Amino acid sequence: MRRIIIIGGGAAGFFAAIRCAELDPQAKVVVLERGSEVLAKVKISGGGRCNLTHGCFVPAELVRNYPRGSRELLGPFTRFACGDTMAWFEQRGLATKIEDDGRVFPVSDSSQSVIDCLWSAAQRAGVKVWLKQRVERLTAPAQVGAPWCVVTPHQTLEADVVLVTTGSNPRMWQQLAQLGHTLVPAVPSLFTFNIKDPRITGLEGVSAPYAELHIEHEKLSAVGPLLITHWGLSGPGILRLSAWGARLLASRQYRFSLLVNWVNRSPEQARADLEELKIENARQQTGAHAQLGLPQRLWRNLVLAAGISPETRWADLSKKQITQLSEQLTQGRFEVNGKSTFKEEFVTAGGIDLREVDFKTFGSKLCPGLFFAGEVLDIDAITGGFNFQAAWTGAWIAAEGMCASKPYHANHP
Repeated sequence: MRRIIIIGGGAAGFFAAIRCAELDPQAKVVVLERGSEVLAKVKISGGGRCNLTHGCFVPAELVRNYPRGSRELLGPFTRFACGDTMAWFEQRGLATKIEDDGRVFPVSDSSQSVIDCLWSAAQRAGVKVWLKQRVERLTAPAQVGAPWCVVTPHQTLEADVVLVTTGSNPRMWQQLAQLGHTLVPAVPSLFTFNIKDPRITGLEGVSAPYAELHIEHEKLSAVGPLLITHWGLSGPGILRLSAWGARLLASRQYRFSLLVNWVNRSPEQARADLEELKIENARQQTGAHAQLGLPQRLWRNLVLAAGISPETRWADLSKKQITQLSEQLTQGRFEVNGKSTFKEEFVTAGGIDLREVDFKTFGSKLCPGLFFAGEVLDIDAITGGFNFQAAWTGAWIAAEGMCASKPYHANHP
């Protein structure tokens, strides 16, 4: 009988456990969770709705959403990707839907239905889930054919293979380092920017539909919707910047200048558009009606920031004022002083060095019988269900790799 131990009761751990038990019904599959509950991140994800994957079905396009791991995931995504995830849940009674922005949610709009689906599948497959089982020591086989040894405060367990799905747990990282693995230091990814600036003060909830963002003096930019919040700026554009710039921005201690092009036009094009508005709206006040696709309150604040009274008629604007307004619209400089977590979600960049992993099996190149899935690997993605998809894919393939191994007692007396 094959003995499989999975360390970590999150999305990747549960998914792999179910796959292992379904592939090998005779196997003893045990999930060890250090906390008092499993699937905690699933519960809070997507604002409690669980954005479980994304409606992107072409692997070459899917990998573009991963600042770290895109090259390594291309092959795995040809084996198990977003459509497979949706089919897996559908086959087990969980109906899913693709929203307009591509995100996939359960039709129930409740993360609890995802948790219930995983729990039911695990119970049907015979998976054992043990809570409050912190792993204190993980010991590799002393010789070929010998078992892995997993020590918790309550017991010592032996296993043919071990899967680690513990995310950025420092204690587990230390043990993996002792086994010879390289751990890329963890830094936050997917965060919002703290900004105090009169141009956005009092505009909480206001958004620009298509802004261009750039970190000053760096080759780091993004385009997308921009949302003003109580603490600064958020939205898809900011989250893309935070994901791709995770290490750079950490090295800056999250203090840097952000250039915002609110209207996604060149300064020259913006000036030309404003000159046309000066002619077309000659008698109107500049602050009376929003222009260039911006919300009214944001437009008025940018007019003020350009040194223009909102009551000034378009016909009375000087060339200097037109230039100042175009600069506010296309080259606004905002000083970022810190970050905030995006909603309840916390994603990190960092983990097992990807050069030490065989992505045909998600197995360790250094320690035969050791496998990884989820955020313990140095893989992360932008928001939209992509991090979960990497977890499902890694878990699926790791399970196949584990079940292809030979039970230790067949070779070890």
